[in-house]
Amino acid sequence: MQAASVVFAERGYAGGTTDAVAKQAGISQAYVVRMFGSKEQLFVEVAKRAADRVAAGFRSAIAEFAGNETAHEKQAILGKVYADLVADRGILLVLMHLFTMGHDPTFGPNSRECFLRIYRLVRDDAGMGPGEATQFMAQGMLVNTLLAMRIPDVLDEQPDAAELFDYCTGAQTDGILEMYWRPNGA
Repeated sequence: MQAASVVFAERGYAGGTTDAVAKQAGISQAYVVRMFGSKEQLFVEVAKRAADRVAAGFRSAIAEFAGNETAHEKQAILGKVYADLVADRGILLVLMHLFTMGHDPTFGPNSRECFLRIYRLVRDDAGMGPGEATQFMAQGMLVNTLLAMRIPDVLDEQPDAAELFDYCTGAQTDGILEMYWRPNGA
């Protein structure tokens, strides 16, 4: 699953192959197909795994809420959890690939259910209203988009990119860049 996450994150569903997954995992392509049945099913499982990790991280943080946090404080806590999760670039990019395939008859239902499951967690379990949950999800998708298109690569050269990224990520900018973007000298 980790190897498939790397391959699909880098190449997307269309560009990822079971052969590339097998090479990444150090196993045979036949074994990958035997385990998952098809590339389609493998991608569904990889996307589900990424969504499950986000949901588990949010549930864990929500369980630690004291009960008197404001919506803004809850958003900041969950935002930090998400920033920690997307330090695994595979989670970020696999989910982004999944969300872009909402039109697909196979992946569309998975895409919608994944997104709505996270929305329901934020709205219901974290106790945010629909407006607050929507704001959190919208800002999270903007962060996803900025990271997926590698905006941090140009922060030093493009002041408006830095302004947008800083405004979007707020107090978490340095943490996101430290954990996610610069650990490998990127």
